[in-house]
Amino acid sequence: MYHASFRQLQALTLVAQHESVSRAADALHVTQPAVSLQLRTLEEITGMALTRKVGRNIQLTAAGEVMAQFSERILRLWEQAADELAALKGVTSGTLRIGAVTTAEHLLPPLLVPFTLARPDVRLKLQVGNRVEIINLLARNEIDLAIMGTVPRELRTNAARFARHPMAFVASPNHPLMTKKRVALSDIMGASLLVRERGSGTRSAVERLFKEGGHAFNFASEVSSNEAIKRMVSAGLGVGFMSVHACALEFEAGLLKVLPMQGDPVEADWQVMHLASHPIPKVAAAFQDFVIEHGQDLVRRELEGFYQDGTHTRK
Repeated sequence: MYHASFRQLQALTLVAQHESVSRAADALHVTQPAVSLQLRTLEEITGMALTRKVGRNIQLTAAGEVMAQFSERILRLWEQAADELAALKGVTSGTLRIGAVTTAEHLLPPLLVPFTLARPDVRLKLQVGNRVEIINLLARNEIDLAIMGTVPRELRTNAARFARHPMAFVASPNHPLMTKKRVALSDIMGASLLVRERGSGTRSAVERLFKEGGHAFNFASEVSSNEAIKRMVSAGLGVGFMSVHACALEFEAGLLKVLPMQGDPVEADWQVMHLASHPIPKVAAAFQDFVIEHGQDLVRRELEGFYQDGTHTRK
């Protein structure tokens, strides 16, 4: 075990991720025989089989699972050591491992672009998924920071609000409800409401609106994709409740409009968080400080087109 090299540990972790020697070789920019040799050498050192072939894929044995977990931790610690040394020189470097719920993928570009342009030594690993997926990534320490609307109860995290999150009922400009001077929740109930899956931030917000308004929460369709909801709504197949971030281009192109409702858009918070039990790398801490300080201003600029006609007010 004392003679294992970083290259061998990298080979094992990449084979574990891709379930393929060829894809691991591509990621390492080496040949397949070179990766196979690294695995065989590591098996000789451990004295145990670490992988097995299942059909066309390569899977880990029980011993391989253990070794892969420790390999990832060792490689991560080595990377953090390099980042710490760079920080002593005044350089922010390393890999920013960040996860975001699906709606936040429209929020992140105006935050990530200025941060990374000012720090050319920073690499980015961004993972986007539903709320459950991002919480699991954070729990497994596969990301250092998570961005979502509501702090998860199942994890102990240090979280901070950094920007307001507008959400609204939207429809095609040709939808019959657009002719009304003021739309009520009772009108929405008969208009084929399309919503995200249970657990998403917009779903929780719209459920709360109906509850506070004294209405039963009835919806026509549950859709796990913002893009699908936008296409269906712009085609006139109903009304959607969505993040304004996700609809910026559609508003600009005239494909969607916000329904004329009192309190529309509704505003919640975006939060950035990390596990309370784990110190985060310097680069993650730097990005967290950046979004807390500049996030609201950058988000406001990104949504300027939404507010420029004066029909929506900033809060």
